[in-house]
Amino acid sequence: MTDEREAEGRKGTARRGGGGTGSAADGARGSSLRRVAGDALGNPYLSGHFAPVHDEIIAVDLPVTGRVPESLRGRYLRNGPNPLTVDRPAAHYWFSGEGMVHGVRLRDGRAEWYRNRWVRSDAVAGRLGEKLLHGPRHLDMDFAPNTHILNFAGHYLALVEGGALPYELDDELFTIGPFDFHGTLPGGLAAHAVVDPATGELHAVAYCWAWPYVQYLVAGVDGCVRRRVDIPVPGRPMMHDFSLTERHVVLYDLPVVFTPHTGRPVAGFPYAWAPGRAARLGVLPRDGGPADVRWLEIDPCFVLHPMNAYEHDGLITLHLVRYDRLFDGPRPGPGERPAYLERWTVDPVAGRVWRQRLDDRAVEFPRVDPRRLTARHRFGYAVAEAAGYGVPAGLVKYDLERGTSEEYRVAAGGDIGEAVFVPSRPGAAEDDGWLMSYAFDAERGATDLVVLAAQDIAAGPVARIHLPVRVPLGLHGSWIPDAV
Repeated sequence: MTDEREAEGRKGTARRGGGGTGSAADGARGSSLRRVAGDALGNPYLSGHFAPVHDEIIAVDLPVTGRVPESLRGRYLRNGPNPLTVDRPAAHYWFSGEGMVHGVRLRDGRAEWYRNRWVRSDAVAGRLGEKLLHGPRHLDMDFAPNTHILNFAGHYLALVEGGALPYELDDELFTIGPFDFHGTLPGGLAAHAVVDPATGELHAVAYCWAWPYVQYLVAGVDGCVRRRVDIPVPGRPMMHDFSLTERHVVLYDLPVVFTPHTGRPVAGFPYAWAPGRAARLGVLPRDGGPADVRWLEIDPCFVLHPMNAYEHDGLITLHLVRYDRLFDGPRPGPGERPAYLERWTVDPVAGRVWRQRLDDRAVEFPRVDPRRLTARHRFGYAVAEAAGYGVPAGLVKYDLERGTSEEYRVAAGGDIGEAVFVPSRPGAAEDDGWLMSYAFDAERGATDLVVLAAQDIAAGPVARIHLPVRVPLGLHGSWIPDAV
């Protein structure tokens, strides 16, 4: 870290979105559940738990209640929309804000720092009065990715779907610039990617609404795309995520489509439910081509987030969160409709899919131990939603073999985000580790990074790392361990 950055960290600075500076105390005061102008127009995504923050904060030597496990050495990072400005508050939807990454650095039982930074697209850098980074673009798209952040081949990558490039950050969340996989990425990437624990390779299904395509992409451990399969998919559907097994890729072609071609835009959101459009799964062998996709028709529904997938005896098992329909209401986003955890059993040869609901709680953001991705797993974790625009009220742990679950609930007025599983040590059993998530503490008026023992989440956090500010509800993130 440079001397200038070290000095900034010791001071605990706050940077305002308009480009000025203030104190960390100013940032903390501004972090409470304040309302903004959009709330007067009835937009829940500009107020309360979703309200954007307006300062970039660096805070060091964070206070902790409980004890941070010594084995946690790395960074917990989470991305999410955080608009710099909102031109039309009444039409604002949650997924449109520029990405802001919130991170906590843990080492030797200490929480060394918290910091948050906007991803610097050229548009963001220009509005902050900073030097433009420039760099490659796809179809001249300049957007600060706001959906996910992961580490692959030594690169911290902020992700978004729809055709834009990922952006690379450094380990202190400063933006390096657009990342095109060393010139090998043929278009945009995706909001979700799977790093296969068996090979270390990254798999993604990229789609683009402007110049319609769907591509299955594989990047090698050298950070270069080594495989591309163009898959004909008509109608410009939203393909937010996909599933990966040891031998197959599962595609979700479902009835949510790009709206300018339907005449049904919803509150400015560019995708909408398409009544009458068929729903289908595509099963593609990892080494297959476009003609090898086996399309299986299913009942209309929508899947934002699968939990995991694996195969056995010729069948594919999918654990996922299913909506009966989505993006057909006046305000697209969390809480529009409930979603439920299901198990789908897919027989590609017979062309059949069997569904089984596993829980009657509304849940989202399912995750598993990342070492079990593409393989059979016993445990899964999800966010339990409360009523009213998807404000999450707790975490659920599922034992998918026994059919049981347990829950951790936050205190009244709080919230909690997607939980990331971290094994307690190399070679630890599947459920032997920690769950980490940002949780807003209404009594304190700020957010904690909570650490729960995955084997007993009902007991509550083993550590609460107290941040000086509120972290708005966001989307996806990762635990990025220190290199050994």
